[in-house]
Amino acid sequence: LPVQSPWVDVRSIGAGGGSIAYLDDGNLLRSGPKSSGAQPGPACYDRGGIEPTTTDAAFYLGMLGEGNLASGLKLRKDLAEKALLKVGYPGIFYIISFSICNITFIISIQNTNVANTLIMVAMAPMLSAVLGAMFLKETPDKKTWIAIFITFAAVTYIFYDSIELGNIIGDIFGFITALGLAVNANLARYARNVDLVPSAVAGKLCVAIFAFFFVESFELVENDIIILPLMCVMCVALPFVLVTIAPRFITAAEVNLFFLLETIIGPIWVWLVIKEQPTMETILGGLVIIITIAVHSFLKIKNS
Repeated sequence: LPVQSPWVDVRSIGAGGGSIAYLDDGNLLRSGPKSSGAQPGPACYDRGGIEPTTTDAAFYLGMLGEGNLASGLKLRKDLAEKALLKVGYPGIFYIISFSICNITFIISIQNTNVANTLIMVAMAPMLSAVLGAMFLKETPDKKTWIAIFITFAAVTYIFYDSIELGNIIGDIFGFITALGLAVNANLARYARNVDLVPSAVAGKLCVAIFAFFFVESFELVENDIIILPLMCVMCVALPFVLVTIAPRFITAAEVNLFFLLETIIGPIWVWLVIKEQPTMETILGGLVIIITIAVHSFLKIKNS
């Protein structure tokens, strides 16, 4: 027989002073149930704790006064701040690097051929591998080191040609762009449990503010009303948001391999639309870089 009985739906919440703050799988801020306990305790106790806790947040916000507890323990605000900002530093550096590589990309295109710029950008996977080995201890295998050596040799060949043509400044900024993309990928890889999409948006905002001071006229003429929104969505917002999310699932070097498509297709579009033709040295050096990275990618996928 069915039994009827009164009941109450209870949702318990546990948040003690040692409850550790973290981001869950949905990138939402949580507190507890994992705790730092009495030992080592919150970071501000100066007993070896490094994770941000409820006590650290309360002390940092001034809720615990000067931090002099009745037990005689003196809380350290600098340690509380360090623990609380541990999650935020990758986002800050991501904003800086993201903004720089966006600006240098435009400067590069204005000072050299589009093909040269995109070939420099194609160096991002190799630079990602080097930075990943240096800072993330993701040591490249022998094939990757060989590919790095070949691509850098090809870039040197293109640089030599650009010096004679007076395009070296644009090529250097293109290389800086590739370096920035590699830094971005490794930062996203390092902070794979942190949502860096807001940092990417903030980076684009910084670029927009920077560009504001160089705009000669805000008047939209002819097809600008259509082209500008299309560029904002298809050429800026969507690609970089996806690139920001991707390193959470694959390595930084693999993410930047997708930029090879831009290296191949970009110069073709430029040639078709504005009739800009790259030099033979750029074509040869670019082919060496693209083929090297393509073969490297194929071998890596085959082995995996």
